[in-house]
Amino acid sequence: MGRKAILFDLDGTLWDSSAEVVEAWDRCIEERTDRPERFTVADMRGFMGKTMEAIAAEMFPSLPAEEQLRIILMCEEYEQEYLKTHRPRFFENEEALLRELGKEYFLGVVSNCQAGYIELFLGHSGFADVFSDHECAGATGLSKGENIRLVMERNGIDECIYVGDTRGDELASQEAGVKFVHAAYGFGKAETPDAVINDLADLNPTAQKLFK
Repeated sequence: MGRKAILFDLDGTLWDSSAEVVEAWDRCIEERTDRPERFTVADMRGFMGKTMEAIAAEMFPSLPAEEQLRIILMCEEYEQEYLKTHRPRFFENEEALLRELGKEYFLGVVSNCQAGYIELFLGHSGFADVFSDHECAGATGLSKGENIRLVMERNGIDECIYVGDTRGDELASQEAGVKFVHAAYGFGKAETPDAVINDLADLNPTAQKLFK
């Protein structure tokens, strides 16, 4: 029997850090630049899941790409320190639900985030041991779809479901050739997911059906 895995997106799927991240980024912009831009939680939820380059272009469209990236990297650094002492919101019964899933499936996290961000999530969670592997664009420079395949290959995974909340997650699943479960409680929409869940509690029965 092949090894089965459930891999997760992070923001909007496993936690909601939008309020903390936007607070950190706004503080950084105010303290360390002369830029007038400030952002909202709604803005941040729209950014999450995209690559840093795409976010930077949306945040500062009037600036050259090099300057956009310089500021967003500075915001990321500020954010990393801020999140060490500010715990974002997790979803109801998340630990118990993931531990139950972990009894049957390999669990991992694949995100478009910067290096070190998944580790912050794991540190705040108290249940880091349920995840056997994780990967991010900031560490590999690869697309999310490529990182899904990377995690599968290095762990000998034959069948995989990717759980995410945005159209970008759906496209990454298609790129990786895996089934996609849309976390409709998150920040975005999907077009043709293999399944939809409105709560993490829906994932176990959904996975059982998809892996048949």
